[in-house]
Amino acid sequence: MGALVFSLNVTLDGCVDHQEGIADDETHAYFTRLMHESGAMLWGRVTYEMMESFWPAVARGDQEAPPALREWAVALEAKPKYVVSSTRTDFPWTNSHHIAGDLREGVQKLKDTTPDGVLLGSGKLATELDRLDLIDEYRLLVHPMIAGHGPTLYQGGLPATRRLELLSAQPLDNGTVAMHYRRAS
Repeated sequence: MGALVFSLNVTLDGCVDHQEGIADDETHAYFTRLMHESGAMLWGRVTYEMMESFWPAVARGDQEAPPALREWAVALEAKPKYVVSSTRTDFPWTNSHHIAGDLREGVQKLKDTTPDGVLLGSGKLATELDRLDLIDEYRLLVHPMIAGHGPTLYQGGLPATRRLELLSAQPLDNGTVAMHYRRAS
């Protein structure tokens, strides 16, 4: 069984707006490395649609992009992508699959059948999956800024505090810090 790893960009004040943060070669290389280490991607519908609207064009070469972004796009194109949605059933992007029905059962089955693990990249979905005790690790890229707005990490709240164990904290040259935690025993 593979681990479910939640990974996202976050500012010091918890903002997870995709337009906030440092988007440079170093941050893209970090997320490309995480994607290469995982067996599949997992998103909610909103994140999927945001990704689908840009990255396939970069992978095809229809959209200008620096080498680090193109590498991410090509790898993402080939990676299995799973989407949780109760409102959409058609996911035409290459290697995209729908998870429907019971959320716990669908995600647990994905973890059970993906030995290299699943990389989760949706904030709202992470809250729901954390409520179900399905997230095993957290790989947050903390950006050195205060956004002063939302959406914020775990905005929907959790029923109890989640204790984590620090596995590593790696500062990057651009001032971000790559934080790696796992659930505490």
